[in-house]
Amino acid sequence: MTEARQLTLLRHAKSTWNEPVASDHDRSLAPRGRRAARLVADHLRDAQIAPTLVLCSSARRTQETLELIAPALGPQAVVQVERGLYGASVGELLDRVHDVSDSVSSLMIVGHNPGIEDLAATLAGAGAGDGLDRMAIKFPTAALAVLAVPTAWRDLAPGGATLAAYVVPRDLG
Repeated sequence: MTEARQLTLLRHAKSTWNEPVASDHDRSLAPRGRRAARLVADHLRDAQIAPTLVLCSSARRTQETLELIAPALGPQAVVQVERGLYGASVGELLDRVHDVSDSVSSLMIVGHNPGIEDLAATLAGAGAGDGLDRMAIKFPTAALAVLAVPTAWRDLAPGGATLAAYVVPRDLG
């Protein structure tokens, strides 16, 4: 029997469109996004969500989101910034999850839509309360989905996880 694992999927906080940047990859967080990321950090701390591995897209806005939530993650979190997570599809994200070591009991991915939303929807075969319905309607910036995974990472299949929590910044502020 495999020990239960936790997968936390976080869409980056709201980015700005008001700064001239060379590419979408370089957009930074808007003030609203910074506030939302701080609310998410407080929630992570209160809910005791403490990933052992954090995979973060290399985009500026995801790294800034991670920087703002990092104090809530605890000292055990190993962070890997990966270019391949920028614009990753649901299939690419699931492939990356499959490559995670069995020694990791709690994984967080900080990424982008539509990949993060699609991964959450693909994996969540069941869920508590109205979380699945709410998640299906909208997965806004700084939304957080926490999934219980009963298998090894390499064995995680569509519908193979349970949505334990779905939180959006509006719920927290």
